[in-house]
Amino acid sequence: MALITTGKPFIRDLEKWGALALYTPLEGGFEGRYRRRLRASGYVTLSITARGLGDLAAYLTGVHGVRPPHLGKKEIRVYYLPPVVNYQLENLSPNAKGLVLWILEGSVLSGEEIEYLTALTKQQKRVKVALEMGGERFFRWEPLKELGQVVATA
Repeated sequence: MALITTGKPFIRDLEKWGALALYTPLEGGFEGRYRRRLRASGYVTLSITARGLGDLAAYLTGVHGVRPPHLGKKEIRVYYLPPVVNYQLENLSPNAKGLVLWILEGSVLSGEEIEYLTALTKQQKRVKVALEMGGERFFRWEPLKELGQVVATA
């Protein structure tokens, strides 16, 4: 791999496929470079972790309730939060190309959840998904659609 990468093939494939499965070196650093390339090309990136997300459809595109710990005999309250993706899309600057959801620890997601992420990029054209699936010796990616089909059949 080149010492300085432009990230153009990565951005081109992300725009073509909409959702990519990423394999990054475990020592880190590469994902920051590619996120910087995405921001330079006009995308806004949002980094979240897949652990503890619960229902992806409710968290990303629907109003969802959150119950903080009540710590004893206090009443249990539910706070309703706006949908993450819709809120970010409404607040994008007019000259932004779109929103990239950079999801860490994607290996904990099921096949159905991976298929939902690929479908989300088709429903919302301005949303792209970069899902970190595991470690590799070099930074590589593949279409998430192909990975979802492999996980669903296994």
